[in-house]
Amino acid sequence: MRRLLSVFLFSFLSVAAHAAPPASPSSPAAFISADVPEARLAGEGDYTWFGMRIYQAQLWVGPQGYQGLASATAPFVLELRYARGLDGSKIAEASYEQMQKIQAGTEAQRLEWLRTMQRIFPDVKQGQRIAGAYRAGVAPGVRFYLDGKVMADVSDGDFARAFFAIWLSPETTAPKLRSALLQNALPQASALP
Repeated sequence: MRRLLSVFLFSFLSVAAHAAPPASPSSPAAFISADVPEARLAGEGDYTWFGMRIYQAQLWVGPQGYQGLASATAPFVLELRYARGLDGSKIAEASYEQMQKIQAGTEAQRLEWLRTMQRIFPDVKQGQRIAGAYRAGVAPGVRFYLDGKVMADVSDGDFARAFFAIWLSPETTAPKLRSALLQNALPQASALP
């Protein structure tokens, strides 16, 4: 059963995202604020497969909002709270398959990224959270967290863009979840020139 859930983790068939109001009264966790100063919840939604909730996703952005996967100035954090236990290697494989579907990178890059994700992603239990912080700037990359504790840094901008494209690219296989995450991701008026 666990293998079946993992293989179809990102299946575009039967995916339903339920938008939740992003005006959550809770403030961001300390690690989110460290990576995204003045972080605010842009949107959140559930990822379900055949009616089973797999995880809840939240997108945290700063005053500049979400400016796309190639942004050099707007960091963000995507956090997944798992509703059931999953094997880390299966999470890595499902991520690799999604990168293939959206045609991110070359096959050689995707295979290298798969090996990286297999090294990084742990098995998760119900209620655990994996977060990825997009590091914008001269050397973009991603920092991964498990329940708020640093797991790994990957300073490969191509990998970072491909990984977050699974959820945030217009080509994602989960467009309803993407819409829910980006619901309030525009820059704040005070951040506009």
